Amino acid sequence: MSRRIDAHTHVFARATAEFPREVTPQFPADSEAPVEGLLAAMEASDIDQAVLVQLGGGEVANHAYLRRCLAEHPGRFLGIGLIPDDCDDADAHMRGLCEGSGIVGFRLRALGGPTDPFEDVNRDTVATWPIWECAARNDYVLWLYVEAAEAHLLPYMVEAFPGVRVVLNHLGICPGRGRFSIDDNGRPHISVPSYNPAMHTSWRLAQYENVSVLLSGQYAFSREPYPYRDIAGWHGALSGSFGSSRLMWASDYPWIADDPGYAATAGTLTELLPGIGEADRARLMGESAAQILRFPPAAE
Repeated sequence: MSRRIDAHTHVFARATAEFPREVTPQFPADSEAPVEGLLAAMEASDIDQAVLVQLGGGEVANHAYLRRCLAEHPGRFLGIGLIPDDCDDADAHMRGLCEGSGIVGFRLRALGGPTDPFEDVNRDTVATWPIWECAARNDYVLWLYVEAAEAHLLPYMVEAFPGVRVVLNHLGICPGRGRFSIDDNGRPHISVPSYNPAMHTSWRLAQYENVSVLLSGQYAFSREPYPYRDIAGWHGALSGSFGSSRLMWASDYPWIADDPGYAATAGTLTELLPGIGEADRARLMGESAAQILRFPPAAE
């Protein structure tokens, strides 16, 4: 039986001395999404493995809960870390977090490059260039959720670093500045037009074999309740350009835990890509993630 992998989730503990993290209005000190809740949801939906994406700050200490989860559940999870905005030595930070921990890559919300598409894109003009260099040297994954103002930089960076595995988060959307809010359920909402504003960028990036996309975060973009049929066309376009071998289903847990629920989210692609065959569905639901992210064999 094919492995089923949730390629993007979040877990976090209450802010304590043992597990320090950034505290914000969205993440007050007493809020938590413990790994035990995710494991129970995965078990109930026959999901074998998952990616844990760091929330709560990029300092090494902020990763304490993520690292504990990875250590206590070897083979079940892979981790994606964060890098502080003011990091003086990204190479040391990245290698220090990844070594022996199960963290395999890093999420970037900004590239730090020119917003004018006619300016040069090179090591001197892109602040995160050293991060890409470190990822290339050490075979780390870069998990990208950058703003629309920097979307034009993505093809340049991908072409400059063809060996870096790049994963575009949440349907390849690059949110516009000022479009982010928190909905009534305390989860992210991104205001976008009815058409996919990132599709041109995604289409350009589909030519690069090292780029893949997460089929996730539908609740944040759709103007309809589950199963989010108003954005079904986005999924079809991504399927047509990237193919099932470079698309990965993900739940974005815990934001979907109550609405529509983990089990319903695990069935999202059945609703939005009803015409795909069983082989393609198996790739989307885990086989692609296993290959792209190099998951270890699932525990029996």
